Amino acid sequence: MKKLSARRRHPLAAVVVLLLALAATGGLYAAFAPASKAQADETSQSLAIEEGKKLYQVGCASCHGTGGQGTSDGPSLVGVGAAAVDFQVGTGRMPAATSQGAQVPKKRNIYTQAQIDQLAAYISSLGAGPDVPTKNDYSPEGADIAKGGELFRTNCAQCHNFTGKGGALTHGKFAPSLEGVEPKHIYEAMQTGPQNMPSFPDTTLSQQNKKDIIAYLKAVNGDQTENPGGLDLGGLGPVSEGLFAWIFGLGALIAVAVWVAARTAKAKKS
Repeated sequence: MKKLSARRRHPLAAVVVLLLALAATGGLYAAFAPASKAQADETSQSLAIEEGKKLYQVGCASCHGTGGQGTSDGPSLVGVGAAAVDFQVGTGRMPAATSQGAQVPKKRNIYTQAQIDQLAAYISSLGAGPDVPTKNDYSPEGADIAKGGELFRTNCAQCHNFTGKGGALTHGKFAPSLEGVEPKHIYEAMQTGPQNMPSFPDTTLSQQNKKDIIAYLKAVNGDQTENPGGLDLGGLGPVSEGLFAWIFGLGALIAVAVWVAARTAKAKKS
């Protein structure tokens, strides 16, 4: 007993006990804390998927099938990803009012953002696809507006025209105006290629390229008290301006020429 008591009173005994306590605490935390957090995240994701499935069965299954496999009235949703759901449902295009028509137009959204997230979680569980972008992905901060204009004119202006005011396509289809569209939805549209639009994944247009395009659209369609270039004629570019000059300019000249000829003929008769 005297030897044991002497060991307990050894100067290093307190240090050894402290080290053992710290090691035990660290081991217990490493063993249980991460597992608990992962389990909580998994449970939350499972609940979101379950709620999303309920919403899907009510609002989407009639066209896209009970398992998202698609039907004659709607395409398959397997592998479209959360970004496609956030865009289509967030802009009110889905659920569609009718399966008829050249394309589904934008309309008032009937779901909350929480419900959209649940639908996106369920659709993502059917197959991997593009995720919903974060604010940092589409924020125009640090973007190159000039580069964005160049990229937009190269890849987008053929349909949306030079300033994103929209345009007509074939067979009753159209490229919608990009004025007032949320940057997140513009990013998602480039990422997923909805309806008649081709997709531009990061291998085609990088995240920085997309940010540049969004910054350009914000610059040309932002709040402006006046157009420094005068009448913009719909922002359609040189074609509309040239057509305006031909119709009204040349038409005015022809009208003047006819008036002068008529006055000349009348004067001769007199």
